[in-house]
Amino acid sequence: MFSRLLRTTLISLAAGALSVVGLTAPANAAATPATDTRVAAVAEPWNPPAALVRPLDEVWRHVESTYPDLYGFKNYGWDQLMANKGRVSYCVRWESDQPVTAQLRDEIHTALKRQSKKWIDSVAGFDGFPYAEVPVDIVGWAVKDRSTLQWTDNSVDIYTNVLDGGGAPQCAPDCGRFFHQNGDYAKCPGGAARHYDQSLWLTKGFQGGAGGDWGQRIGSEYMVGARGQEDIHILEHEMGHTYGLDDFYDWTPTGVGGFLMQAGSATRITEFDQWMYRDFWRHLKSRYGL
Repeated sequence: MFSRLLRTTLISLAAGALSVVGLTAPANAAATPATDTRVAAVAEPWNPPAALVRPLDEVWRHVESTYPDLYGFKNYGWDQLMANKGRVSYCVRWESDQPVTAQLRDEIHTALKRQSKKWIDSVAGFDGFPYAEVPVDIVGWAVKDRSTLQWTDNSVDIYTNVLDGGGAPQCAPDCGRFFHQNGDYAKCPGGAARHYDQSLWLTKGFQGGAGGDWGQRIGSEYMVGARGQEDIHILEHEMGHTYGLDDFYDWTPTGVGGFLMQAGSATRITEFDQWMYRDFWRHLKSRYGL
């Protein structure tokens, strides 16, 4: 499900009224340096397979005619990773009473990195994209009850009693890019090095998914059950929305069969998804001086 990247819609998903912040911050957590990991850009041309030229053109014309602020919006996943010099940071919103061991925490992180890499590999080396890899960090977990998280190490920040308007746990807004798109994290307890760009919102009993510039939301049971899979297709689909890709509920581009962004028609990123992703990059890259 695509939240059209309208700020009003996203706030209803990610923000709302807040309660008092409870934060357990790592005493000795090493800050992730904002080291630029870019490589020499490759100017591979826009040259999709002939059978995809027409449907790709149809998709982009549809995007231009339906997105209310396509070129003015500045918080796509592209903007986030470029601002971070080729990294993306997450905070996990654990909206469940299922206990989380250190092993499960780390396996969720591994699964998240694997799904993100699927998209990045699609654009690495294409048309000036400057990063061969985009590391994915998880800097925090948000939970209602600290005892749900069954580890004692200080590898991530832990947020308790930080609730959105619907009573769901969330990570401190002072540390979130969605709330501070100017990059000012002066009020974040760990500073800019401990900020998060996106939330991985895992909700007990949640069916389907939601995605936007704020991150992705899927069922906690689904994520736990699928964490060892090569393709966690609902999460991959929602990540596509974070980078701006649309849903296809009411139309299908000419001559294209199933593809991931047409929910229910594919369980992995297809060639058409990859070219749509590249197309979004090539239309935005000039804003980064590339």
